[in-house]
Amino acid sequence: MAYTNLSKKLAVALVVLLAIASIHTIAARELVDAAAMAARHERWMARHGRAYADHAEKARRLAVFRDNVAFIDSVNAAAANGRHKLWLEENRFADLTNAEFRAERTGLISPSRGGNGGAPTTPFRYANVNAGDLPVSLDWRSKGAVIPVKDQGNCGSCWAFSAVAAMEGAVKLTSGKLVSLSEQELVSCDVDGEDQGCSGGLMDDAFKFIINNGGLATESDYPYTANDDTCNITASYADFTAAEAATITGYEDVPANDETALLKAVANQPVSVAVAGGDRHFQFYKGGIISGAAGCGTELDHAITAVGYGVASDGTKYWLMKNSWGTSWGEDGYVRLERDVKDKQGVCGLAKMPSYPTA
Repeated sequence: MAYTNLSKKLAVALVVLLAIASIHTIAARELVDAAAMAARHERWMARHGRAYADHAEKARRLAVFRDNVAFIDSVNAAAANGRHKLWLEENRFADLTNAEFRAERTGLISPSRGGNGGAPTTPFRYANVNAGDLPVSLDWRSKGAVIPVKDQGNCGSCWAFSAVAAMEGAVKLTSGKLVSLSEQELVSCDVDGEDQGCSGGLMDDAFKFIINNGGLATESDYPYTANDDTCNITASYADFTAAEAATITGYEDVPANDETALLKAVANQPVSVAVAGGDRHFQFYKGGIISGAAGCGTELDHAITAVGYGVASDGTKYWLMKNSWGTSWGEDGYVRLERDVKDKQGVCGLAKMPSYPTA
């Protein structure tokens, strides 16, 4: 009996020792992982020139960075296993919470057209185009109708960049001139209606302003500041607007929730598109094709511009979209979204309310 009790005590002691060893092993691993993450954050800070006000802010940003990196690594691991067609990276937004990112980098105000699958409020000039006659792929960049990618900065002006990119394409196709136009004029001056500068706006309302304004200034005449600023239309303004002649005559809505109609439009000119672009797949997008599996939803909060379409090597159809977050984001500033999906609203809601200017 004494031996039995001793054996039990030894067994208990062994279990306790193993548990202690396991705790120490886990603690040591956590210390190693924490040190590795801190070093990863330091490298990221150096790469992006980031500095923080104090140790408390740095610690808070490190925690945000750690959470974002875990998400990025999980998505990339899933992509490696064939579950996604996109990959992410620790870009310059990696120390921002998603809420902070949305506040700084989106800016589409709550739209109504197309939200319930409603009909467009304007004619659609491409309605009778035969989709079967359209090219398999098209890229307006190769046709000289797309200005290089710009950066909206920490200002909710995506709506202005989308509208201007579509207008730049329309002007090129009618005049033969590719001119970089002023988003800042829209941000600062188009404030008497729905559009509210860095607080958000809509592309259709931007087109209305441009028509009523008699055109839009060039980027060089009215450069971008990423701030609301006071409208700078002066007596001399009429001189340079008349000289550069960047005008449109109207705009049209693409029928809502109809990717075939969108294809007809994009085959003829760059088109403004609203998307649900504030989620972390967009925030950290590096390349590939965003599909419905990404789960971006269809609650529209961001504006981009469709400048083409194509078919990937694996047969996946995609839209080529120009963004306004600089060339370091995504595929040199562009993103591809899956095309011809079952959801009529399109991936990330891209088919809900496209529109384009007429020049």
